[in-house]
Amino acid sequence: MAFKALSTFGDFYTFVGKVFRTMFTTRFRFREFVSQAWFITTVSFGPALLVAIPFCVVIIFQVNQLLIQIGAVDLAGAGAAVAVVREIGPIVSVLVVAGAGATAICADLGSRKIREEIDALVTLGIDPIERLVVPRVVASMLVGLALNGMVTVVGLVGGYFFSVVLQGATPGLYLSDLTLLVGLPDFLASEAKAAIFGLLAGLTACYLGLNAKGGPKGVGEAVNQTVVFAFMLLFAANSVISALFLQIKLGA
Repeated sequence: MAFKALSTFGDFYTFVGKVFRTMFTTRFRFREFVSQAWFITTVSFGPALLVAIPFCVVIIFQVNQLLIQIGAVDLAGAGAAVAVVREIGPIVSVLVVAGAGATAICADLGSRKIREEIDALVTLGIDPIERLVVPRVVASMLVGLALNGMVTVVGLVGGYFFSVVLQGATPGLYLSDLTLLVGLPDFLASEAKAAIFGLLAGLTACYLGLNAKGGPKGVGEAVNQTVVFAFMLLFAANSVISALFLQIKLGA
């Protein structure tokens, strides 16, 4: 079992190396990229919006409750900005990209695999990584970036409504305090997180989809594994990136 797990990890990292090498050394399939970006957006935008509103509001509401207890409710804007920009935006984006977008990619490639379409491409001399994988991975990164921006805006607007209308914060102070603890470097780090999360989700989905076996049942198992493994990679990456960013920012 341990040997099989190590072998799987080795195969995955070999696959990742091939993807990056192909990404920078071969012709980019722009039409396939646009098609996949639109596809991932259609399956991810609605869920991201529905998840972002309650998730952001609940976190901001809890932060504001603590600020009210210490008489600092006018700092609600700073608390909302830290919560949404640094963590909630990338996390919600990746949950949706991994849960909706990556599973759709895996199901698509897995279906092609069991129908022997991938083998047919290889027989015709077409590299599946260049033709299918690279556009999907790049599209996953782009959609992750876009969703992170959308979730950030939705979270801050929702935080304004709850903080000002329901919890008594001052509108002007809420807006002015948005940049008290968070600036452009924080947003750029948030976007970098979202891009890396999208990259990891896309790589995981493509690897498992291309290695699906056992007919329709195998495709279903690959889709389930995509969710689990993508979440594991994403939360591990989030911990590392957050720690590094805070160390760099505090060191500066």
